[in-house]
Amino acid sequence: MTIKRRSLLAGGAAGVLAAFVEEPAVADTQHLRSVTAITQVYPVGQKLSHLVLRYDAELNGDRLATSTFQVADRTVTKVWTATRADIDPRHRADTGRYVVLELSLDDTAALLWVQLPSGGGGPGAGGPVVGDTTASHQVVPASAGVTQVEAVYTTRGLRYAPSTTPVLSTAVSNLIVDDFQQHTYTDDATGRVLPYNLYLPKGYDRRKSYPLVLFMHDASVINAGPLAPLVQGVGATVWAGPRDQARHECVVLAPAYPAIVIDDDYEPSTYFDATVNLVRWLTREYSIDPGRLHATGQSMGAMMSLGMNIRYPEMFASSYIVAGQWPADQADPLADKKMWVCVSQGDTKAYPGIGAIVDEITPLGAQVTTATWNGQATPEEFRADVTAMESAHADFNFASFTPGTLPGTGSGGNGGSEHTGTWQVAYNIPGIRDWILNHRR
Repeated sequence: MTIKRRSLLAGGAAGVLAAFVEEPAVADTQHLRSVTAITQVYPVGQKLSHLVLRYDAELNGDRLATSTFQVADRTVTKVWTATRADIDPRHRADTGRYVVLELSLDDTAALLWVQLPSGGGGPGAGGPVVGDTTASHQVVPASAGVTQVEAVYTTRGLRYAPSTTPVLSTAVSNLIVDDFQQHTYTDDATGRVLPYNLYLPKGYDRRKSYPLVLFMHDASVINAGPLAPLVQGVGATVWAGPRDQARHECVVLAPAYPAIVIDDDYEPSTYFDATVNLVRWLTREYSIDPGRLHATGQSMGAMMSLGMNIRYPEMFASSYIVAGQWPADQADPLADKKMWVCVSQGDTKAYPGIGAIVDEITPLGAQVTTATWNGQATPEEFRADVTAMESAHADFNFASFTPGTLPGTGSGGNGGSEHTGTWQVAYNIPGIRDWILNHRR
């Protein structure tokens, strides 16, 4: 995958491979010219996963080891030379001006999406206040210092001596996240100002017509910054990834809500209608097919998706509901909607809430299929699970995870982790995403 740079690294991969002749160490200026931090988004949030080092000459990759470099608070798990300043395996080479360090994702310092010490969540709770709600999480800037603690060797036979001085990263590349544009929408109908992230397919062509996926985040993202919906998990970015875009080119919309839109009183704020108006406006501004609008969200965002399908039943071609619920006595419009729902049976609100909806819409003629899944299933097992549900040709697919099988759950788990653990698994099941985007209104 090619890095989209926020700041450019100078230099190229020039140089001629020569026989190695050991010479005295070159005691010149710092030969490690620059360091770029590479981040990727994972189910638990954005992590600093790699560093790309640029040297002033081509290095012999076979003389590098994980012990050659030290990174404060991080563990180097792999090292290789590359011909370009990215982590794409196609650019790995025996020699190169660029050195890529793979860092352990298990390091505590790897995670950039972190909960604030006080937990945030309300006035005076200690989180940063940007609007009328206090943030509970924040994005930590990606940065690192690299020290070359062992000698490295150029293809011309020069030995670059170890150093005790770390070189700090000066550029950041956020894979997929950097492909989103940040905008602000002012809704004339409600007066609300709504920040949002928008992904347009590479090679976007106004002569074509694209589906749109609307991702709505959970309450932990409230007021954490415009990029927060993209870095708190994969619910937004997975639709813009290479795999999904190769199969289903689509526009991806991820609003960043400055306040709670809906909670357990099921009375949406005006940001609810502002979001609907934003989707309609984008459909006019861009080449978006109004018959292929798809809604998805987790927790608060899942509730918004259900509520929008009830209030605006003709709007969405399909919806993916993850760990959310809605009062069953309002659910009649869902009887003929195309939906895939994933919740944990240990989620004390979402699981019985969706069960009540199923009981409400089934007598109305809704085609419903249900299944219990293991949250620790392999990709192959999930593929089979999805295929089995699809074979029923139902419009409403209700998959529930066995308690204790989701991340953060088990013998010491609780309802909260059963809830939040759901979207760490649900958005990583490709077959469901395919099912969503295969529908049109």
